[in-house]
Amino acid sequence: MLRVRALLCAFSALSLSLGADLKARSCAEVRQAYGAKGFSLLNIPHQEISGEHLRICPQGYTCCTSDMEDKLSQQSKLEFENLVDEASHALRTTFMSKHKKFDEFFLELLENTEKSLNDMFVRTYGKLYMQNADVFQDLFAELKRYYTGGNINLEEMLNDFWARLLERMFKLLNSQYQFSDDYLECVSKYTDQLKPFGDVPRKLKAQVTRAFIAARTFVQGLMVGREVANRVSKVSVIPPCVRALTRMLYCPYCRGLPNTKPCGNYCLNVMKGCLANQADLDPEWNLFIDAMLLVAERLEGPFNIEAVMEPIDVKISEAIMNMQDNSVQVSSKVFQGCGQPKPSSTGRSTRGISDVFNARFRPYSPEERPTTAAGTSLERLVVDIKEKLKQSKKFWSTLPDGICKEDKVMASTANEEQCWNGHAKGRYFPEVSKDGLANQMNNPEVEVDITRPDTFIRQQIMALRVMTNKLKNAYNGNDIYFQDSSDVVQLVPIIAEIHCGKKAGQRGRYEFAFK
Repeated sequence: MLRVRALLCAFSALSLSLGADLKARSCAEVRQAYGAKGFSLLNIPHQEISGEHLRICPQGYTCCTSDMEDKLSQQSKLEFENLVDEASHALRTTFMSKHKKFDEFFLELLENTEKSLNDMFVRTYGKLYMQNADVFQDLFAELKRYYTGGNINLEEMLNDFWARLLERMFKLLNSQYQFSDDYLECVSKYTDQLKPFGDVPRKLKAQVTRAFIAARTFVQGLMVGREVANRVSKVSVIPPCVRALTRMLYCPYCRGLPNTKPCGNYCLNVMKGCLANQADLDPEWNLFIDAMLLVAERLEGPFNIEAVMEPIDVKISEAIMNMQDNSVQVSSKVFQGCGQPKPSSTGRSTRGISDVFNARFRPYSPEERPTTAAGTSLERLVVDIKEKLKQSKKFWSTLPDGICKEDKVMASTANEEQCWNGHAKGRYFPEVSKDGLANQMNNPEVEVDITRPDTFIRQQIMALRVMTNKLKNAYNGNDIYFQDSSDVVQLVPIIAEIHCGKKAGQRGRYEFAFK
């Protein structure tokens, strides 16, 4: 009797065990999860099958066919690309929106300044100004052309402006004489020697040059940062990475564990292997961000283009008054150096002209001055962008952490025994690899050829290096002009594209990326 009971108990236990085993081999959960991804359930196993056909996932009993493994592999690649795109979205949006905002601000500032000068000079000097307005229009046209990418030497351009203004004023103040073009050219040569406009040209040249170099270079930096972020975010997924991603994201399906997420360190190793080249961008990216922050500080302080441009009408008027006050001495020295001019046949007097120039210039009151460019101030714009730039440092080396922290990717760290380790549900033991291509030699999850850096990423590194050099020079008030822009185009495709423009007619706005 006891023996019979023992046999019955053993049979009952075996039946329970077999029932549990049969339940564990069901692929119902996998079918449901697989169908939720949008895949057809036709020919999908209801029970586990032998897995010798699998090329990526473990080859024990499985819920995956070869076709399923192929589709899940493609899905892994797609999801990885989307994860990188989502993780970098805020960075790319920051550079895109801030570039647009700064660009609008600087262009509106130029337009407002020109309008302010024109309105006040018409009011103050009337017909005399309107007859010579082209000198000032050309000044602002050249400033805008420089800002939007023209290959212009600011110092030479400003020297030309003062030389032209001297010629025009000299004629007006000595209208009883007639002057040939050669004589006026001789007059312009005395600009530096006689200083007819006082110290205004020297001071204004230093202020305008430094401010415009800083403004233009900073906007270029925002554009290059935007383009680099856009390009690097579009990852090129190599086959070893696809296999590793499939093992991490979808081999749990094949093992009947569709709801089991990868262990944290396992996810990090896969991401560090797949994003090894992106991590190598980080050192140059950080130097680029540091240089951007330095120029931002200049924009807040001594190179503040808003502080330079808003009172430029007052400064130019001051220079005109200096010329008026010194007109007798200036004319005398010019006559000595260039010769006595011929009297004008009309015999005009300078009294009326002098009376007009004696009308002292009255600048705008705060209430009259045009609305601030782009509806904000440069200081507020810079404070905001500086904070965003600081947050973007070390972005590319921390990208794996950012992706793995997503709830939809990594399992909770609360229970390290209940996550997918690449083979089964359980603890993940290997150490996490360090950042960058050179450190992936012993990555346990992704086969990375450390002898073959990604050429495309290296091109972006070069683009950042070129831009960082420009920013450092701008910080010191210096500009860079390449002798042959085609050399840079060949080295840095990102800059080449900016140079060529994305639409017809955009070239002028974009070619400054390597000027």
